[in-house]
Amino acid sequence: MPAKILIIEDNPDMALAVRMPLEAHGYKTFHAASGEEGLKKVKEVKPDLIILDVMMETATAGFQVSLQLRSPDPQSEFAAYRHVPILMLTAIHTTTSLRFGPDEAYLPVDDFVDKPIDPDLLVEKVKGLLKK
Repeated sequence: MPAKILIIEDNPDMALAVRMPLEAHGYKTFHAASGEEGLKKVKEVKPDLIILDVMMETATAGFQVSLQLRSPDPQSEFAAYRHVPILMLTAIHTTTSLRFGPDEAYLPVDDFVDKPIDPDLLVEKVKGLLKK
């Protein structure tokens, strides 16, 4: 059975740019257009990997979603999904001098991919995260 990847991205063109190379490599993709919708779809889809945009309905929506998904609270409604790898999409590194990386407390994600997306790099990162 192909790996299930949930893409949480508010820009339909960007979601398509992410979806196409993944589906070409045999992955089954699902899409959510907001952080709130993404959190609901996590429970429905039970993805093997999540690709998460930083800026959606707010400038930090992606950060908030990752914090909810990785909550250490054993009573969290997302406790069953705490170990699903998260690949964060960001344009921040290309549009500002800000630099950040995965951080268990502040930004609990597994890796980043910068926009505009290089399809080969995206697939490479997805394969690597799914092997872990």
